Amino acid sequence: MPLHKDDPKALGGYRIVDRIGSGGMGVVYLGRSRSGREVAVKVVHAQYAQDKVFRARFRQEIEAVRRVSGAFTAPVVDADPEAVRPWMATQYVPGAALSARIRDAGPLRGTELRQLTLGLVEALRDIHRAGVVHRDLKPSNVLMAEDGPRVIDFGISRATENQTLTETGHAIGTPPFMSPEQFKDARSVGPASDVFSLGALLVFAATGRGPFDADSPYLTAWRVLHEEPAVDAVAEPLRAVLSRCLAKDTADRPGLDELAEDLARALPEPAAGEETVTLRLPPRSVASDEPGRPAAVPRPGRRSWLRRWPVLAGVAGILAVTLTGYLLFDPFGGNDSASDVTGSDSPGWAPLPDGWEPWRTSVFGTAASGVTKPLAGSGASSGNSPSCEMGKGALYCGGSGVLPVRVDGTTGRLAWRADRLPSLGEEGYGSSVLGVRDGVLLVTQSALNSAGDDTTSSVVALDSLTGERLWSHLMSTTGLTAALVGDLLMTPDGNRVTARDPIGGTALWTATLPAASSYGCQFYDVDSVPYAGCTDAGTPTRTVFYAVDPADGSTRKVSVPDGDSMYVGAVDGDLAFLMQVSRDARNPQESAYGEVLLIDPDTGTVRKKRLPGGPRGRPALVGGVLCFASSRGQLAAHSPETGEQLWQTSTTLQQPGTPVADGQGRAVFAASASGRVAALDIGTGSLLWESAARAEQVVEFGYSTARVFLDEGALVVLTPDGTVFTLDPGHPDQEPLSG
Repeated sequence: MPLHKDDPKALGGYRIVDRIGSGGMGVVYLGRSRSGREVAVKVVHAQYAQDKVFRARFRQEIEAVRRVSGAFTAPVVDADPEAVRPWMATQYVPGAALSARIRDAGPLRGTELRQLTLGLVEALRDIHRAGVVHRDLKPSNVLMAEDGPRVIDFGISRATENQTLTETGHAIGTPPFMSPEQFKDARSVGPASDVFSLGALLVFAATGRGPFDADSPYLTAWRVLHEEPAVDAVAEPLRAVLSRCLAKDTADRPGLDELAEDLARALPEPAAGEETVTLRLPPRSVASDEPGRPAAVPRPGRRSWLRRWPVLAGVAGILAVTLTGYLLFDPFGGNDSASDVTGSDSPGWAPLPDGWEPWRTSVFGTAASGVTKPLAGSGASSGNSPSCEMGKGALYCGGSGVLPVRVDGTTGRLAWRADRLPSLGEEGYGSSVLGVRDGVLLVTQSALNSAGDDTTSSVVALDSLTGERLWSHLMSTTGLTAALVGDLLMTPDGNRVTARDPIGGTALWTATLPAASSYGCQFYDVDSVPYAGCTDAGTPTRTVFYAVDPADGSTRKVSVPDGDSMYVGAVDGDLAFLMQVSRDARNPQESAYGEVLLIDPDTGTVRKKRLPGGPRGRPALVGGVLCFASSRGQLAAHSPETGEQLWQTSTTLQQPGTPVADGQGRAVFAASASGRVAALDIGTGSLLWESAARAEQVVEFGYSTARVFLDEGALVVLTPDGTVFTLDPGHPDQEPLSG
């Protein structure tokens, strides 16, 4: 990087010849001694130079690095902590950060992984023998030099016999690689904490993702403290070794001598003649915040995540200091780029809509006509999560506190926003999109009455192009929900349902559903035939399905075995249900399923197939397979006919929404709350690509998650904060235009 006009010409006898990088705490320069020796000179920003506590920490960092002199660290050459702007010169290490190496070339394998793993164990042994605990071992603090890794940045380390700067008990570190004790009590942190961080770092090195990854540092902290690490993607026997490193209790973690032996066995030397992997060196001119280390590309939205994510109880307070470091350094090195998948591995994407361009907008933006502004107080920050449905060439959205709005599929323009019915006020207002038929958009609108003790609900028909109100019908509030099934609009009235013409609203017939008076019911479209699924949430859970004749409303009962079941679709005319074996009340995406039931709706015959492994996550029947998306981003596919697992793939998605298949049944898509999208081959589970995160904010409202829709060959993605954007699945790295 070129020098700035205010940069020093020399420091401590070292001529400053270049900028290596800069960050929130200081600037790192490339310096050269009179003999030509190159050093990395770290200079503290002026505002921190006046802070006595910061100066004390800087002195501690210098002392810590001086005490450590192993082959796998960068030693201090010179320093002046008492200068007007304190500085420290260390050996210059020409090598990429591990975070950058994995971002650019993927996870490590073979010799490269062995060299990194055993080198880091040796580095930690040197550090601990010197009486120092690093406390911030992470991918961006490991340099990949040609002769082995180097551990750098001892800025928050401490000597084991000196705790004067951690008496407050503040947690300090980088959440994805911090140990549980770092979150609980910084004063209790010892060498075992570095072992935990090493385990997390090595999982990242071997798989490209950490064992506790999440879209928020608060959720990451929760997982470190309370959940088991996600290490399924690590091959045995390495997985078993790293799992021990990641034990919650420090006493259960191995010592470094034992760990070195176990890792050497788990990562044997290559056989004679086996090709070795050489470490890649990056251009030296990339920005960095540490000596000899290229900086990571900033991940979009990182700062907004930290500002706006809802605080998990018991975690936010201990992260007060932690997040300062997390804002300044990106532990993943900008692993946000998406790959171009138009080559031979592409499943063959459908054509995009005419005139399509990538765009991004917000449901809470300004509309071109109708009610141009959203309701006062609505928006992601108010907890209003939209729900949407795709029509031909447009996305239509509603939600709690959200007026119906049309988002053009080609441009992202908010064409119109419809107003409330005149009889509805703002208190408790909500809308829900049912669908579009022949240019008519059907929505429900509801709100509390003037007394605030009952809800008034109506189905409303709008012109899909203009948003003009065509007609409305007042509904009674019952356990039934309105639905658009085939060419019928189903509207509830007590335990009865009336089928209406969706264009004009004319009543066609009325049917009685006996279970509706005590069960909650909703309608499903099974090959354009309405099915009413009614569920009693008692013990045991009971589910009744009614097949409703679309011609006259006559009903036929279909019994479902008792148990916690979920309807997922139809397989060759049979109704497919999943039976839960465990329910996670805190996180429905971690509920497990043990069986798939295939029920013949004509005879009532039930076929049961076991699901090996109890797959977890949001299920969907897509492209002929049962697909499950777990909260940690693991997608698994099972055969609905046999129950057997077809594939299982890890992604970086956190809390992904329900999987969706492309129109050709060749790929499956899922998206996280941050707007990151993953595409997998539906036949093999191969990860085709992952996109960058594109949500404006990362928020979570109850069970709301991101959704993916198809607009011909394009993807339209909705995130819980109301961000809507499109992707070309053949070029997911294209940057969207603002809508």
